[in-house]
Parts: sequence; structure tokens; C-alpha cells
Amino acid sequence: MTYSPDAIRHVKLSTATLPLATPISDAKVFTGRQKPMTEVVFLFAEIVTEQGVSGLGFSYSKRAGGPAQYAHAREVAQAMIGEDPNDIAKLYNKLLWAGASVGRSGVATQALAALDIALYDLKAKRADLPLAKLLGAYRDSVRTYNTSGGFLNASIDEVKERATQSLAEGIGGIKIKVGLPDSAEDLRRVAAVREHIGPDVPLMVDANQQWDRATALRMGRKLEQFDLVWIEEPLDAYDAEGHAALALALDTPIATGEMLASVAEHERLIATRACDIIQPDAPRVGGITQFLRLATLADQAGLDLAPHFAMEIHLHLAAAYPREPWVEHFDWLDPLFNERLETREGRMIVPDRPGLGVTFSDQARAWTTDTVEFGTR
Repeated sequence: MTYSPDAIRHVKLSTATLPLATPISDAKVFTGRQKPMTEVVFLFAEIVTEQGVSGLGFSYSKRAGGPAQYAHAREVAQAMIGEDPNDIAKLYNKLLWAGASVGRSGVATQALAALDIALYDLKAKRADLPLAKLLGAYRDSVRTYNTSGGFLNASIDEVKERATQSLAEGIGGIKIKVGLPDSAEDLRRVAAVREHIGPDVPLMVDANQQWDRATALRMGRKLEQFDLVWIEEPLDAYDAEGHAALALALDTPIATGEMLASVAEHERLIATRACDIIQPDAPRVGGITQFLRLATLADQAGLDLAPHFAMEIHLHLAAAYPREPWVEHFDWLDPLFNERLETREGRMIVPDRPGLGVTFSDQARAWTTDTVEFGTR
């Protein structure tokens, strides 16, 4: 069988706003730095080739930045028309240069992420393989933990109820938010959840960058008693040195990285040994092309991996990581897709459907607020 050249003939970009059923608050709200989150804005990319193969991808923004992602993608997507969709690295470089004046991180690369992810979805569909298998999977399922039930706007009784529900649904671990101005209340909430789920269920906490160095060290020492899997984002996301000192001082592993928006920013975390568990987000760092670069560096440094959010993408990437990873379970995105990811015995199962294994729902189309198309249908 010989290779038959193909070319991108059509690119469709859409922006959609997903409303959250309940306003969501983490520590950033209680410290006055942000307002409760009421929606998530998505950038969707759909790519079709001359041979009729299609791929979809998405990026997202919470609270702000969604319109900027969409605007930048609109400016550069035309450069893909006529290109071979298999040449993903070449295309990523071309898109970077098309928007070079706005840099290689943040909104600029988050806009490219949707296109890059769509190209990987397309390539895996062409091969009739789940994306994890195309990349080279180490496993067919990944440890999973729930975050969406542990926010600070929920009472401790609600958090415990949701933890029970998550475990019954086959989710393996529970993460709750901390970082309140009243540290004693943080400790009360953690103690209550640990007592509720028992000593053997994996438990994580996430401070969402709200502690200073002294508070993080003091709280880290007090949290040791709860046998946590990790303490997440105890410090400002860019305080690599502070995270490194904390990782050295505590027995509990330190996890961070979700807020960084490029491979270069993660390289500093890795070089300074600022975490035990790295938490990159493919849509935030620029897509799968960049995530795979980062994952290679993290593996070489001996770091564990727990990608942030977007389980529909990160399940595949985590399955292809050499070290046993974690995937974050969020049910917020369920209305966007026709398919559901299966959880069983504490693990999320890699779907056997080609590509990412998801298709956009009618509801996702209904929430779409604008679209633009390039090329020919």
C-alpha cells in the first residue's frame, strides 16, 4: 500500500459558551481575586481533507480570553488550506509564524491548540486507531480522580455526598479545594473528607496558588497527617523556586503546572525540580504537538503526570506516558459531546473509537455563538 497525498480543503472554527449549572468558586474567589465562574468559552476546530477525512479539536478559556482565542485562530487558520494534514509539526510551525508578532504562549498558542488537536484527531481517524494507540499507549486505562465535586462553594456535606457518588461511579480518587483565608476551615474540610472516604481512597488538595511561601510550608506540614497523593498549586504558578523548596521540605508530593501556557514555562519547573507531579494542559500549552515535547522532558526528569482538565483529550495523552499517570475527571463538558468516557474500578477507560472518540452534540451546536469557514466544503 502506497501513501496517497491528501490536502486540507476546509476548516471551520466555532466559539461556544457552556453555562455552568451552579457558579463555581475556588480559593481565588474567597481571597477576592476572581468572581465565581459561571461559564466556559470554547474554541472548536473542524478540519476536512480532500479525501473526506475529518478531525475535531478544541481549546477553552475560563472567565476571560475566549473571544481572543477565537479572533487569533480566525487570523491564521487560512494558512492551513492546501497543506498535507499529516505534516502536523510543519503545520504547527507555519501557524506559529503566521501569528509570530503575538508570541508563543498564552492566547496565541491556545488558539493554535484547537487546530493542532483536530489534526491529531484526523490522523488517528485516518489510521482507524484511538489517539492513544496512534501515539503508542502504555496502558488501556488510566487512574482517575474527581475534582468537580470538591469546590469551595459547596458545603462539606455536599462535598462528601459527591465523593460518595464519584466513588460509586468507578472514579478512583477525590480532590477538594483549599486555600481559604481561614486555614483552620481548610483543615476541617480535609479532615471531614478523609474521615468520610476512609484511609485507603486517594485524596488530593488544590490551593489554586493562594498561599504565600510561609503559609504553604506551615499548611503542608499540617496536611501531612492526611496521607495526600499531592498538594496542588500551593504557590503562585510562576514561583518555581518556592515550589522547589516546598517539594524538598515536605513528604507530600507537590503538583503544579496547569496555569502555564508554554513548554518553555514548564521547562523552568522541570529544571528547578519545582514539583513531583507535573500538570500540563494541552489546550493551554498549544496542543498535542507541544504537550508531547513537554511529556518527554518530564519523563526524562522522572516526574509523574496528571494533566489538567479536558479529560477527552488528556486520557489519550496520559495513556501514552511511560509512568503511571492520573487523569482529572470533570463532568462539566458532558453536554458538549455525544459520547461518555467510562470509569471502572478507579480508572478511566481509553475508548476504542478512532481519534479522540468524541463527536459534538446538538447542544454544543446550540451554544455556538459564531462560526467562520475557510476553503471549500
